[in-house]
Amino acid sequence: MKARRLIAFLLVCVMLAGLAACGGNKGEAKTLVVSVEQGLEGKFSPFFYLSANDGTVVDFVSIGTFPVDRVGNPVLHGIDGETRSYNGTDYTYYAACNVDVTQNDDGTVYYDMTMRDDLEFSDGTKATIDDLIFSFYVYLDPAYDGNATMYALPIQGVEEYRAGMESLLSLLIKAGRDNKDFTNWDEATQTAFWEAYDKAAVAFVDEIKQFLVAEGLNTEADTWDKVIANWGYEVPADATEVEVFDTMLAEYDNDVLAMTGAETAGSSYSSLLENYDNYSMAIKTGNSADSITGIQKTGDYSLRIVTTEFDATTIYQLGSYIAPLSYYGDTSKYDYEANKFGFDKGDLSIVKAKTTAPIGAGPYTFSEYKDGRVYLESNPKYYLGEPKIKYLQCQESSEDTKISGIVAGNLDITDPSYSTDVAKQIAKENGLSEDEWDKFDGPVITTELIDYRGYGYIGINPNNVKVGDDPYSDESKALRKAIATMIAVYRDEAIDSYYGETASVINYPISNTSWAAPQTTDEGYKIAYSTDVKGEPIYTADMTTDQKYEAALNAALGYFEAAGYTVADGKVTAAPEGAKMAFGVEIGGGGQGDHPAFLLLKNAAAAFETIGIKVDIHDHAQSSDLYATYQEGVADMWCAAWQAGTDPDMFQLYHSEGSTNYYQIADDDLDELIMQGRSSADPTYRKSVYQSAMEIIMDWGVELPLYQRSDACAVSTVRVNVSTLPSDMTPYWGWSAEIEKLEMN
Repeated sequence: MKARRLIAFLLVCVMLAGLAACGGNKGEAKTLVVSVEQGLEGKFSPFFYLSANDGTVVDFVSIGTFPVDRVGNPVLHGIDGETRSYNGTDYTYYAACNVDVTQNDDGTVYYDMTMRDDLEFSDGTKATIDDLIFSFYVYLDPAYDGNATMYALPIQGVEEYRAGMESLLSLLIKAGRDNKDFTNWDEATQTAFWEAYDKAAVAFVDEIKQFLVAEGLNTEADTWDKVIANWGYEVPADATEVEVFDTMLAEYDNDVLAMTGAETAGSSYSSLLENYDNYSMAIKTGNSADSITGIQKTGDYSLRIVTTEFDATTIYQLGSYIAPLSYYGDTSKYDYEANKFGFDKGDLSIVKAKTTAPIGAGPYTFSEYKDGRVYLESNPKYYLGEPKIKYLQCQESSEDTKISGIVAGNLDITDPSYSTDVAKQIAKENGLSEDEWDKFDGPVITTELIDYRGYGYIGINPNNVKVGDDPYSDESKALRKAIATMIAVYRDEAIDSYYGETASVINYPISNTSWAAPQTTDEGYKIAYSTDVKGEPIYTADMTTDQKYEAALNAALGYFEAAGYTVADGKVTAAPEGAKMAFGVEIGGGGQGDHPAFLLLKNAAAAFETIGIKVDIHDHAQSSDLYATYQEGVADMWCAAWQAGTDPDMFQLYHSEGSTNYYQIADDDLDELIMQGRSSADPTYRKSVYQSAMEIIMDWGVELPLYQRSDACAVSTVRVNVSTLPSDMTPYWGWSAEIEKLEMN
C-alpha cells in the first residue's frame, strides 16, 4: 500500500513539474518539449543546413513535395489522399504534390509534378509552382555548396547549365598569390582573400596535428615533415603550415573544397575561411546555358522534370523542400520566360542570408533560437490543419539527461540510445522491477521501439590491412577474412548482452528495414564469414558455443595461412612481407567501453592473442575523434553505424567514386552491379543485383555487419496523450509524421 501511495505521490510531482515546464510560453497553452542532440548550429535553411539537428527544425517549419510511407516508398498521389496497407492496416497518406512518372522508349523519363492549389506559406504568401522551380534552381546552381546532390541527377540540361562557371574561390587559388590581373577582382579583394586563406590553412593543418597528437602518433614538438607523414604527405622539415596546406592541395588539382572535404580532421573549410560566402559565388568562364531544359513549367501549379535516363534515386531527390521565393529569393529577379529564377545565377548570397529565421508552409512557424533551444509556434495555415499543440520547443540534450529529463518534466519526447540498461532505467522510473524492463507502457514513460534505419558494423581498411603492396590481392582478402571470421563468431553473445531482445545480429551490409535486405528464407542466405578458406561451412547445427569459437579460430588460421603467414602448431609465427602481426581497432565507447561491439572485440582480441596476433582496442571518448580515424584512412579497423537512406542505392558507400566509400573499395564488377541497380524500377531485380553486390563486398573482407538495433521513442505518459501518436511507427514514419494530430494531456 505504501508503495502505491509513493508512486501516486511521485506522479503528482511529475505532473506538477510538467505543468511548470509548460508555463514558459504565452497564456495557458501547453508546450511540447522534444530533445535534439547537442550541436544545433542555427543554420535553419532548407538549402544550407548541415547538422541533422538543424534539419529537424527545418522539417517542422517546411513542407516537401511528397513524403514516403511506412516502408519508405514515395507517396506519389497524395493530394486527395493515397491509401496503402501496412501490417494489415490501411493508412491514408497526403502530399503537397502528385507525381506521374513516364518512361519513354528513347530512354528519357518524364516526372510530371502537380502542386496543390491551397498551399500557403506562414507569411501569408500563396505557394505556386514558381516557388518549386526557384527551389530546384537553387539546388542546381553552379555555386550551390549545400548538402543536397540534386545536381548529380541525369536531369536534361543540367550539365550545360552548370558548365562554364567556376567559383571565385577556385579562380583566386588558380591565379596564385602573385597574380596582378585586377580585371575581375581588385587588389584589395585579393589581399583580403590571401590573408583569410593563410589563416584558414593554418587552422586546418593544426587541427590535423592536434588529432595526430591525441592519437599518440606525434608530439607537439614534432616538425611538419614528421607530422604530415602520418597523413600521407611529404614536406621539408622546415615547412610552414601554409606550405603543408598547399602541398596537400596540389594533390587535388587545387580543388580546395575537394581536398579539405577529404582530408579534414573535423572542421569544414567553409567554417574556417573568414567571409567564405564572399568567395563562393560562381564566375562565368565559358559557355553556360541560361536555363535547364529538363525543368519545364506546364502551368501555375505544375511542371515537368525530364531526365535523360532512368535512375532509381531520382524520385527520392525530387521529394525536396518547397521554399518561398518571396523570402529566400528576389521576386524582381524571377521571370520564367526570361530565364530568371529568383537570384543571379552563380550568386546565392541572397539565399544564404536567410538561414537564422526560416519560413515555410510546415506545421510550425519559427519564433527564436537561443541558449540551445528552438521555439516554434503552430501554423494556422498548415494544409493538413493547425497542430493541436500550440507551442513546440526543440531542446539540446545529452544522452545521460534524456530519461531524467522526462522524469523531471524538462522533456516530453526524446530518443535515448536504447539498451538493456536504458530499458531497466525506464522500468525503474515506471515503478517496475528490473526484470520487467520489457514492459514498454508505464505511468511515467511510454516507450515505442522502432527498427533503426541503419545498422552497426566493423569496417576494415584494405590499404592498412593487406599483404604486400596490393590491397586487392587474394592474399590480402584472405587476411581480412581471417580477422572478420574470428570476430564474427563473438557477435551473438555481445549484442545480446548489450541490447537483449531489442537488437539482432545481421549478416549482410544493409539495414533490415530495407525491402532489399536478404531474408533468412531467401535462397543462398548464409551467416557472415561462416565458411572456411575452401568454401566449406565452419559450423554445424549441433555445435556448442565453445565449439563454435574453436571452429572459428581454426578457420581463421586457415585464412592466415592462405594470406602467406607462417602457421605452426596452431599459432601464427610470422607475417609475409608487407603484412603485420598487430592491428588496431577504433571504437567510440566514451573511453569506458560503453558500446555494443566492445565485448565482442575484447573476446576476439583474447582469442587472437592465443594464436599470436595482437589486436589493440582504441576506445575514443569523443565521437569526432573516432570519425576522423576512418574518414582519413588512418584506422586499420573501426566500429561505426550507417544510417540508411530511403532507397537502398549503394553508390555512396561502395562505388569506387562514392563520397563516403571509407572502405576504399575499387572493384569494376561491384561498380557495374551498383549502376545496374540504379537503372531499374523493378524492386525484385534490384534486390537480386544488390545481393550479388553485397557478396562482392563480403569477399573483399572490408565490412563485418554486426547488428540491427531498435530506436526508442520515449514519451512522457503524464504530459502527452500517447494514444494520439501515429500507429505502426517505422523509421520512415516517426512520432512527428502526424504532428498536427498529437495532443497533450
